[in-house]
Amino acid sequence: MRRYPEVEVEVEVEMDVDDDEFAKLIRRMNPPRVVIDNDSCGDATVIRVDSVNKHGILLEVVQVLTDLDLVIRKAYISSDGSWFMDVFNVTDCDGNKLWDEEIISYIKKSLESEACLFPKLQNSVGIMPSTEDTLIEITGSDRPGLLSEICAVLATQMSHVVKAELWTHNNRVAAVLHVTHESTEGAIEDPQRLSTLKELLCNVLRGDHDPRMGTMTVSMGLTHTERRLHQMMFHDRDYERIEVKEAVGNKSRPQVTVMDCSEKDYTVVILRSKDRPKLLFDTICTLTDMQYVVFHGTASAGKEEAYQPVLILRVRLKEYYIRHVDGLPISSEGEQQHLIQCLEAAIERRASDGLELELRTEDGVGSLSEITRVFRENGLTIRRAEISTKGGKEVDTFHLSETSGNPVDAKTIDSICRQLGQTIVRVKQNPLLEAKPPEVVSTVSFFFGNLFRASFQSFRLIRSYS
Repeated sequence: MRRYPEVEVEVEVEMDVDDDEFAKLIRRMNPPRVVIDNDSCGDATVIRVDSVNKHGILLEVVQVLTDLDLVIRKAYISSDGSWFMDVFNVTDCDGNKLWDEEIISYIKKSLESEACLFPKLQNSVGIMPSTEDTLIEITGSDRPGLLSEICAVLATQMSHVVKAELWTHNNRVAAVLHVTHESTEGAIEDPQRLSTLKELLCNVLRGDHDPRMGTMTVSMGLTHTERRLHQMMFHDRDYERIEVKEAVGNKSRPQVTVMDCSEKDYTVVILRSKDRPKLLFDTICTLTDMQYVVFHGTASAGKEEAYQPVLILRVRLKEYYIRHVDGLPISSEGEQQHLIQCLEAAIERRASDGLELELRTEDGVGSLSEITRVFRENGLTIRRAEISTKGGKEVDTFHLSETSGNPVDAKTIDSICRQLGQTIVRVKQNPLLEAKPPEVVSTVSFFFGNLFRASFQSFRLIRSYS
Protein backbone atom coordinates (compact mmCIF):
# COMPACT_ATOMS: atom_id res chain seq x y z
CA MET A 1 0.00 0.00 0.00
CA ARG A 2 1.24 3.45 -0.89
CA ARG A 3 2.39 5.54 2.08
CA TYR A 4 1.63 9.24 2.25
CA PRO A 5 3.74 11.76 4.13
CA GLU A 6 2.29 13.00 7.39
CA VAL A 7 0.82 16.47 7.27
CA GLU A 8 2.22 18.82 9.86
CA VAL A 9 -0.74 20.71 11.27
CA GLU A 10 1.21 22.82 13.73
CA VAL A 11 3.93 24.56 11.77
CA GLU A 12 5.91 27.73 12.02
CA VAL A 13 4.52 30.10 9.40
CA GLU A 14 5.86 33.43 8.18
CA MET A 15 3.16 36.08 8.00
CA ASP A 16 3.19 38.95 5.57
CA VAL A 17 4.17 42.23 7.14
CA ASP A 18 0.97 43.86 5.89
CA ASP A 19 -1.22 41.29 7.65
CA ASP A 20 -2.89 42.96 10.63
CA GLU A 21 -4.06 41.00 13.64
CA PHE A 22 -7.70 41.29 12.60
CA ALA A 23 -7.00 39.64 9.21
CA LYS A 24 -5.17 36.81 10.96
CA LEU A 25 -8.08 36.35 13.34
CA ILE A 26 -10.59 36.21 10.49
CA ARG A 27 -8.61 33.48 8.75
CA ARG A 28 -8.25 31.44 11.92
CA MET A 29 -12.00 31.75 12.56
CA ASN A 30 -12.69 30.58 9.00
CA PRO A 31 -10.32 27.69 8.30
CA PRO A 32 -10.50 25.93 4.92
CA ARG A 33 -13.46 23.60 4.49
CA VAL A 34 -13.05 20.67 2.15
CA VAL A 35 -15.89 18.55 0.73
CA ILE A 36 -15.03 15.42 -1.27
CA ASP A 37 -18.01 14.17 -3.25
CA ASN A 38 -18.25 10.96 -5.28
CA ASP A 39 -21.97 11.24 -6.06
CA SER A 40 -22.41 14.48 -8.04
CA CYS A 41 -20.34 13.48 -11.07
CA GLY A 42 -20.52 10.18 -12.89
CA ASP A 43 -16.85 9.77 -13.82
CA ALA A 44 -14.85 11.98 -11.45
CA THR A 45 -14.51 12.83 -7.78
CA VAL A 46 -15.53 16.42 -7.01
CA ILE A 47 -13.37 18.28 -4.49
CA ARG A 48 -14.69 21.59 -3.21
CA VAL A 49 -12.48 23.92 -1.16
CA ASP A 50 -13.83 27.02 0.61
CA SER A 51 -11.59 29.37 2.58
CA VAL A 52 -10.75 32.95 3.42
CA ASN A 53 -8.73 34.25 0.50
CA LYS A 54 -4.95 34.63 0.65
CA HIS A 55 -2.45 35.06 -2.18
CA GLY A 56 -0.88 31.69 -2.90
CA ILE A 57 -3.66 29.50 -1.51
CA LEU A 58 -4.80 28.40 -4.99
CA LEU A 59 -1.30 27.12 -5.75
CA GLU A 60 -1.17 25.28 -2.42
CA VAL A 61 -4.42 23.45 -3.23
CA VAL A 62 -3.37 22.50 -6.77
CA GLN A 63 0.04 21.41 -5.46
CA VAL A 64 -1.50 18.98 -2.96
CA LEU A 65 -3.61 17.37 -5.70
CA THR A 66 -0.82 17.09 -8.28
CA ASP A 67 1.67 15.73 -5.75
CA LEU A 68 -0.69 12.78 -5.33
CA ASP A 69 -0.54 12.22 -9.12
CA LEU A 70 -4.23 13.07 -9.44
CA VAL A 71 -5.52 14.23 -12.79
CA ILE A 72 -7.57 17.44 -12.72
CA ARG A 73 -10.23 17.01 -15.41
CA LYS A 74 -12.06 20.25 -14.74
CA ALA A 75 -11.67 23.16 -12.38
CA TYR A 76 -13.75 26.16 -11.44
CA ILE A 77 -11.85 28.98 -9.71
CA SER A 78 -13.40 31.92 -7.88
CA SER A 79 -11.51 34.08 -5.39
CA ASP A 80 -12.81 37.61 -5.83
CA GLY A 81 -13.11 39.63 -2.66
CA SER A 82 -12.15 38.07 0.65
CA TRP A 83 -13.35 34.50 -0.01
CA PHE A 84 -11.76 31.67 -1.97
CA MET A 85 -13.78 28.86 -3.55
CA ASP A 86 -12.54 26.16 -5.92
CA VAL A 87 -14.19 23.08 -7.41
CA PHE A 88 -12.04 20.34 -8.97
CA ASN A 89 -13.13 17.25 -10.89
CA VAL A 90 -10.31 14.73 -10.36
CA THR A 91 -9.46 11.10 -11.06
CA ASP A 92 -6.47 8.90 -10.46
CA CYS A 93 -4.00 8.20 -13.28
CA ASP A 94 -6.20 5.35 -14.56
CA GLY A 95 -9.26 7.58 -14.87
CA ASN A 96 -11.03 6.21 -11.79
CA LYS A 97 -12.75 8.05 -8.97
CA LEU A 98 -11.05 8.30 -5.59
CA TRP A 99 -12.38 5.63 -3.26
CA ASP A 100 -9.32 5.01 -1.10
CA GLU A 101 -10.13 6.40 2.36
CA GLU A 102 -6.44 6.95 3.07
CA ILE A 103 -6.09 9.26 0.07
CA ILE A 104 -9.34 11.09 0.86
CA SER A 105 -8.27 11.61 4.47
CA TYR A 106 -4.85 12.85 3.38
CA ILE A 107 -6.38 15.41 0.99
CA LYS A 108 -8.73 16.77 3.65
CA LYS A 109 -6.01 16.93 6.29
CA SER A 110 -3.59 18.65 3.90
CA LEU A 111 -6.03 21.24 2.58
CA GLU A 112 -7.48 22.03 6.00
CA SER A 113 -4.07 22.50 7.65
CA GLU A 114 -2.58 25.86 8.66
CA ALA A 115 0.15 25.40 6.07
CA CYS A 116 -2.56 25.81 3.43
CA LEU A 117 -4.37 28.57 5.33
CA PHE A 118 -1.18 30.63 5.60
CA PRO A 119 0.82 29.75 2.48
CA LYS A 120 4.45 30.89 2.38
CA LEU A 121 5.03 32.02 -1.17
CA GLN A 122 8.77 31.37 -1.29
CA ASN A 123 8.98 28.34 1.00
CA SER A 124 5.85 26.33 0.41
CA VAL A 125 7.10 22.98 1.68
CA GLY A 126 9.18 22.03 4.73
CA ILE A 127 10.44 23.92 7.77
CA MET A 128 13.96 22.64 8.48
CA PRO A 129 16.67 21.69 5.95
CA SER A 130 17.42 17.99 5.67
CA THR A 131 20.45 16.54 7.46
CA GLU A 132 20.26 13.35 5.40
CA ASP A 133 21.59 14.89 2.19
CA THR A 134 22.92 18.10 0.66
CA LEU A 135 20.65 19.94 -1.74
CA ILE A 136 22.48 21.39 -4.75
CA GLU A 137 20.84 23.72 -7.26
CA ILE A 138 22.35 24.10 -10.72
CA THR A 139 21.51 26.42 -13.62
CA GLY A 140 23.41 27.05 -16.82
CA SER A 141 23.64 26.57 -20.57
CA ASP A 142 22.45 23.16 -21.76
CA ARG A 143 24.52 20.99 -24.08
CA PRO A 144 24.73 17.28 -24.97
CA GLY A 145 26.46 15.27 -22.25
CA LEU A 146 26.13 17.93 -19.54
CA LEU A 147 24.44 15.68 -16.98
CA SER A 148 27.02 13.00 -17.69
CA GLU A 149 29.81 15.47 -16.90
CA ILE A 150 28.07 16.62 -13.72
CA CYS A 151 27.62 13.02 -12.54
CA ALA A 152 31.27 12.24 -13.34
CA VAL A 153 32.44 15.17 -11.21
CA LEU A 154 30.24 14.06 -8.31
CA ALA A 155 31.50 10.49 -8.59
CA THR A 156 35.16 11.59 -8.45
CA GLN A 157 34.34 13.52 -5.27
CA MET A 158 32.77 10.42 -3.69
CA SER A 159 29.37 12.10 -3.84
CA HIS A 160 26.25 10.07 -4.56
CA VAL A 161 23.05 11.41 -6.13
CA VAL A 162 20.15 9.86 -4.19
CA LYS A 163 17.46 12.01 -5.78
CA ALA A 164 17.40 14.59 -8.55
CA GLU A 165 15.23 16.37 -11.05
CA LEU A 166 16.49 18.14 -14.17
CA TRP A 167 14.66 20.29 -16.72
CA THR A 168 15.89 21.82 -19.96
CA HIS A 169 14.26 24.50 -22.08
CA ASN A 170 15.51 26.90 -24.76
CA ASN A 171 19.11 25.73 -24.33
CA ARG A 172 18.99 26.39 -20.57
CA VAL A 173 19.16 23.78 -17.84
CA ALA A 174 18.07 23.73 -14.20
CA ALA A 175 18.56 20.86 -11.76
CA VAL A 176 17.96 20.12 -8.09
CA LEU A 177 20.22 17.36 -6.77
CA HIS A 178 20.07 15.58 -3.40
CA VAL A 179 23.63 14.43 -2.74
CA THR A 180 25.28 12.38 0.02
CA HIS A 181 28.93 11.58 0.73
CA GLU A 182 29.92 7.94 0.27
CA SER A 183 31.81 7.67 3.57
CA THR A 184 29.01 9.00 5.81
CA GLU A 185 25.93 8.30 3.65
CA GLY A 186 24.71 11.68 4.87
CA ALA A 187 24.89 15.36 4.02
CA ILE A 188 28.20 16.90 2.93
CA GLU A 189 29.05 19.22 5.83
CA ASP A 190 32.75 19.95 5.22
CA PRO A 191 32.96 23.57 3.89
CA GLN A 192 36.19 22.83 2.02
CA ARG A 193 34.67 19.83 0.28
CA LEU A 194 31.61 21.88 -0.70
CA SER A 195 33.84 24.68 -2.00
CA THR A 196 35.79 22.23 -4.14
CA LEU A 197 32.59 20.69 -5.44
CA LYS A 198 31.22 24.12 -6.34
CA GLU A 199 34.38 25.09 -8.21
CA LEU A 200 34.40 21.87 -10.22
CA LEU A 201 30.69 22.04 -11.10
CA CYS A 202 30.90 25.69 -12.12
CA ASN A 203 33.75 24.79 -14.47
CA VAL A 204 31.53 22.14 -16.05
CA LEU A 205 28.60 24.56 -16.33
CA ARG A 206 30.63 27.34 -17.94
CA GLY A 207 29.34 27.76 -21.49
CA ASP A 208 31.69 28.58 -24.37
CA HIS A 209 29.60 31.36 -25.91
CA ASP A 210 27.13 32.17 -23.15
CA PRO A 211 27.29 35.51 -21.32
CA ARG A 212 25.22 33.99 -18.51
CA MET A 213 27.58 31.99 -16.33
CA GLY A 214 26.41 28.72 -14.85
CA THR A 215 25.63 28.72 -11.14
CA MET A 216 25.79 26.11 -8.38
CA THR A 217 24.43 26.80 -4.91
CA VAL A 218 23.80 24.76 -1.77
CA SER A 219 20.14 25.23 -0.90
CA MET A 220 18.24 25.04 2.39
CA GLY A 221 15.69 22.94 0.58
CA LEU A 222 12.52 24.64 1.81
CA THR A 223 10.74 25.05 -1.51
CA HIS A 224 8.72 22.48 -3.43
CA THR A 225 11.17 20.98 -5.96
CA GLU A 226 9.08 21.48 -9.09
CA ARG A 227 8.14 24.99 -8.07
CA ARG A 228 11.81 25.72 -7.40
CA LEU A 229 12.73 24.49 -10.90
CA HIS A 230 10.17 26.89 -12.37
CA GLN A 231 11.67 29.73 -10.33
CA MET A 232 15.23 28.84 -11.32
CA MET A 233 14.46 28.71 -15.03
CA PHE A 234 12.43 31.92 -14.82
CA HIS A 235 15.31 33.77 -13.13
CA ASP A 236 17.63 32.35 -15.79
CA ARG A 237 15.32 33.88 -18.45
CA ASP A 238 14.63 30.65 -20.31
CA TYR A 239 11.45 32.29 -21.66
CA GLU A 240 13.55 34.28 -24.15
CA ARG A 241 12.77 32.32 -27.29
CA ILE A 242 15.55 31.09 -29.54
CA GLU A 243 14.88 31.78 -33.20
CA VAL A 244 16.29 28.42 -34.34
CA LYS A 245 13.42 26.61 -32.66
CA GLU A 246 10.76 28.45 -34.60
CA ALA A 247 11.10 25.87 -37.40
CA VAL A 248 9.24 23.35 -35.23
CA GLY A 249 5.57 23.05 -36.11
CA ASN A 250 3.43 25.55 -34.26
CA LYS A 251 0.66 22.99 -33.72
CA SER A 252 2.53 21.50 -30.79
CA ARG A 253 3.23 24.84 -29.15
CA PRO A 254 0.95 26.30 -26.48
CA GLN A 255 -1.21 29.23 -27.50
CA VAL A 256 -1.57 32.03 -24.97
CA THR A 257 -3.72 35.10 -25.51
CA VAL A 258 -3.85 38.08 -23.12
CA MET A 259 -6.67 40.62 -23.37
CA ASP A 260 -7.93 43.60 -21.40
CA CYS A 261 -11.30 43.47 -19.68
CA SER A 262 -11.46 47.17 -18.85
CA GLU A 263 -15.08 47.20 -17.68
CA LYS A 264 -14.17 44.72 -14.93
CA ASP A 265 -10.61 45.94 -14.32
CA TYR A 266 -9.29 42.47 -15.09
CA THR A 267 -6.78 41.02 -17.51
CA VAL A 268 -8.07 37.91 -19.32
CA VAL A 269 -5.66 35.06 -20.13
CA ILE A 270 -6.83 32.35 -22.55
CA LEU A 271 -4.53 29.34 -22.81
CA ARG A 272 -4.63 26.29 -25.08
CA SER A 273 -2.13 23.45 -25.01
CA LYS A 274 -1.76 19.70 -25.36
CA ASP A 275 -2.85 18.21 -22.08
CA ARG A 276 -0.36 16.47 -19.82
CA PRO A 277 0.05 15.80 -16.09
CA LYS A 278 0.54 18.86 -13.86
CA LEU A 279 -0.30 21.39 -16.56
CA LEU A 280 -2.60 23.34 -14.25
CA PHE A 281 0.07 23.38 -11.53
CA ASP A 282 2.67 24.77 -13.95
CA THR A 283 0.46 27.66 -15.08
CA ILE A 284 -0.79 28.57 -11.59
CA CYS A 285 2.75 28.32 -10.23
CA THR A 286 4.05 30.78 -12.83
CA LEU A 287 1.21 33.27 -12.35
CA THR A 288 1.65 33.17 -8.57
CA ASP A 289 5.41 33.66 -8.62
CA MET A 290 5.00 36.53 -11.10
CA GLN A 291 2.76 38.18 -8.47
CA TYR A 292 -0.50 37.76 -10.38
CA VAL A 293 -3.72 36.73 -8.68
CA VAL A 294 -6.26 34.47 -10.41
CA PHE A 295 -9.68 35.84 -9.43
CA HIS A 296 -11.85 33.73 -11.72
CA GLY A 297 -11.20 30.93 -14.15
CA THR A 298 -12.27 27.60 -15.56
CA ALA A 299 -10.19 24.71 -16.85
CA SER A 300 -11.47 21.76 -18.87
CA ALA A 301 -9.94 18.92 -20.88
CA GLY A 302 -11.44 17.78 -24.18
CA LYS A 303 -10.46 15.23 -26.83
CA GLU A 304 -8.98 16.33 -30.14
CA GLU A 305 -7.18 14.36 -32.83
CA ALA A 306 -3.50 15.13 -33.20
CA TYR A 307 -0.76 14.36 -35.75
CA GLN A 308 -0.85 10.56 -35.46
CA PRO A 309 -3.98 8.36 -35.33
CA VAL A 310 -3.86 8.63 -31.54
CA LEU A 311 -6.28 10.67 -29.48
CA ILE A 312 -4.38 13.31 -27.48
CA LEU A 313 -6.08 15.27 -24.73
CA ARG A 314 -5.97 19.01 -25.17
CA VAL A 315 -6.71 21.41 -22.36
CA ARG A 316 -8.40 24.79 -22.57
CA LEU A 317 -7.95 27.17 -19.69
CA LYS A 318 -10.73 29.65 -20.35
CA GLU A 319 -11.05 33.12 -18.98
CA TYR A 320 -8.24 33.37 -16.48
CA TYR A 321 -9.18 36.71 -14.93
CA ILE A 322 -6.04 38.02 -13.25
CA ARG A 323 -4.70 41.14 -11.55
CA HIS A 324 -1.48 42.09 -9.84
CA VAL A 325 -1.25 41.54 -6.11
CA ASP A 326 -1.82 45.32 -5.77
CA GLY A 327 -5.22 44.88 -7.46
CA LEU A 328 -4.31 46.52 -10.79
CA PRO A 329 -4.64 44.81 -14.19
CA ILE A 330 -1.79 44.56 -16.73
CA SER A 331 -1.22 48.06 -18.05
CA SER A 332 1.13 47.75 -21.03
CA GLU A 333 1.55 45.70 -24.20
CA GLY A 334 5.13 44.89 -23.19
CA GLU A 335 3.94 43.35 -19.94
CA GLN A 336 1.35 41.32 -21.81
CA GLN A 337 3.99 39.92 -24.14
CA HIS A 338 6.23 39.11 -21.18
CA LEU A 339 3.40 37.20 -19.50
CA ILE A 340 2.71 35.27 -22.72
CA GLN A 341 6.37 34.28 -23.02
CA CYS A 342 6.55 33.15 -19.40
CA LEU A 343 3.38 31.04 -19.58
CA GLU A 344 4.54 29.39 -22.81
CA ALA A 345 7.87 28.58 -21.18
CA ALA A 346 6.17 27.19 -18.06
CA ILE A 347 4.17 24.76 -20.22
CA GLU A 348 7.06 23.75 -22.48
CA ARG A 349 9.52 22.99 -19.65
CA ARG A 350 7.69 19.79 -18.79
CA ALA A 351 6.76 18.84 -22.36
CA SER A 352 7.49 15.19 -23.21
CA ASP A 353 7.67 14.83 -26.98
CA GLY A 354 10.78 12.62 -27.12
CA LEU A 355 11.69 9.14 -26.01
CA GLU A 356 10.87 8.38 -22.37
CA LEU A 357 12.90 5.64 -20.71
CA GLU A 358 12.55 4.20 -17.23
CA LEU A 359 15.65 2.46 -15.84
CA ARG A 360 15.88 0.27 -12.75
CA THR A 361 19.22 -0.85 -11.36
CA GLU A 362 21.11 -1.53 -8.16
CA ASP A 363 21.90 1.69 -6.29
CA GLY A 364 25.56 2.59 -6.02
CA VAL A 365 28.05 5.43 -6.36
CA GLY A 366 28.84 6.01 -10.03
CA SER A 367 25.83 4.17 -11.48
CA LEU A 368 24.18 7.38 -12.65
CA SER A 369 27.47 8.52 -14.18
CA GLU A 370 27.67 5.25 -16.13
CA ILE A 371 24.08 5.51 -17.40
CA THR A 372 24.45 9.10 -18.59
CA ARG A 373 27.80 8.23 -20.23
CA VAL A 374 26.05 5.56 -22.31
CA PHE A 375 23.45 8.10 -23.43
CA ARG A 376 26.15 10.58 -24.44
CA GLU A 377 28.16 8.00 -26.39
CA ASN A 378 25.02 7.02 -28.32
CA GLY A 379 24.48 10.62 -29.42
CA LEU A 380 21.53 11.30 -27.14
CA THR A 381 20.75 14.44 -25.18
CA ILE A 382 18.70 14.49 -21.98
CA ARG A 383 15.67 16.81 -22.07
CA ARG A 384 14.35 15.97 -18.61
CA ALA A 385 15.38 13.58 -15.89
CA GLU A 386 14.03 12.32 -12.58
CA ILE A 387 16.27 10.22 -10.36
CA SER A 388 15.28 8.47 -7.15
CA THR A 389 16.63 5.71 -4.90
CA LYS A 390 14.68 3.53 -2.52
CA GLY A 391 15.46 0.28 -0.76
CA GLY A 392 18.83 -0.14 -2.47
CA LYS A 393 17.26 0.30 -5.93
CA GLU A 394 17.76 3.21 -8.30
CA VAL A 395 14.79 4.23 -10.46
CA ASP A 396 15.49 6.82 -13.14
CA THR A 397 13.24 8.34 -15.79
CA PHE A 398 14.83 10.12 -18.75
CA HIS A 399 13.31 12.05 -21.64
CA LEU A 400 15.74 11.78 -24.54
CA SER A 401 16.22 12.86 -28.12
CA GLU A 402 19.08 12.82 -30.58
CA THR A 403 21.39 15.82 -30.37
CA SER A 404 19.88 17.00 -33.67
CA GLY A 405 16.47 17.04 -32.01
CA ASN A 406 15.14 14.04 -33.96
CA PRO A 407 13.37 11.13 -32.20
CA VAL A 408 15.46 8.18 -31.08
CA ASP A 409 15.29 5.13 -33.37
CA ALA A 410 14.93 1.51 -32.26
CA LYS A 411 18.54 0.58 -33.11
CA THR A 412 19.87 3.20 -30.72
CA ILE A 413 17.53 1.98 -27.98
CA ASP A 414 18.67 -1.60 -28.47
CA SER A 415 22.31 -0.47 -28.33
CA ILE A 416 21.64 1.29 -25.02
CA CYS A 417 20.08 -1.87 -23.58
CA ARG A 418 23.08 -4.01 -24.52
CA GLN A 419 25.55 -1.53 -23.01
CA LEU A 420 23.63 -1.14 -19.75
CA GLY A 421 23.83 -4.89 -19.09
CA GLN A 422 21.65 -5.91 -16.15
CA THR A 423 19.82 -2.60 -16.00
CA ILE A 424 16.11 -3.03 -16.66
CA VAL A 425 14.99 -0.59 -19.34
CA ARG A 426 11.36 0.18 -20.09
CA VAL A 427 10.19 2.40 -22.93
CA LYS A 428 7.30 4.47 -21.61
CA GLN A 429 6.89 6.70 -24.68
CA ASN A 430 8.38 6.75 -28.17
CA PRO A 431 6.91 8.98 -30.93
CA LEU A 432 8.32 6.71 -33.65
CA LEU A 433 6.27 3.79 -32.34
CA GLU A 434 3.19 5.49 -30.98
CA ALA A 435 0.79 3.77 -33.38
CA LYS A 436 2.18 0.27 -32.75
CA PRO A 437 1.01 -2.19 -30.08
CA PRO A 438 3.41 -3.17 -27.28
CA GLU A 439 6.05 -5.68 -28.34
CA VAL A 440 9.31 -7.09 -27.07
CA VAL A 441 12.33 -5.80 -29.04
CA SER A 442 15.24 -6.85 -26.85
CA THR A 443 16.24 -9.68 -24.54
CA VAL A 444 17.36 -7.26 -21.77
CA SER A 445 13.99 -6.87 -20.01
CA PHE A 446 12.83 -4.32 -22.60
CA PHE A 447 9.20 -3.34 -22.89
CA PHE A 448 7.10 -1.00 -25.00
CA GLY A 449 4.40 0.89 -23.12
CA ASN A 450 1.34 2.52 -24.54
CA LEU A 451 1.82 6.16 -25.48
CA PHE A 452 -1.41 7.24 -23.97
CA ARG A 453 -4.07 5.78 -21.72
CA ALA A 454 -7.50 4.97 -23.02
CA SER A 455 -9.60 7.92 -24.03
CA PHE A 456 -11.27 9.78 -21.19
CA GLN A 457 -14.96 10.41 -20.89
CA SER A 458 -16.17 13.97 -20.97
CA PHE A 459 -18.04 15.26 -17.95
CA ARG A 460 -20.09 18.18 -16.73
CA LEU A 461 -18.64 21.19 -14.98
CA ILE A 462 -20.17 21.29 -11.52
CA ARG A 463 -21.88 24.66 -11.56
CA SER A 464 -23.99 24.02 -8.53
CA TYR A 465 -21.05 25.16 -6.39
CA SER A 466 -20.69 28.51 -8.18
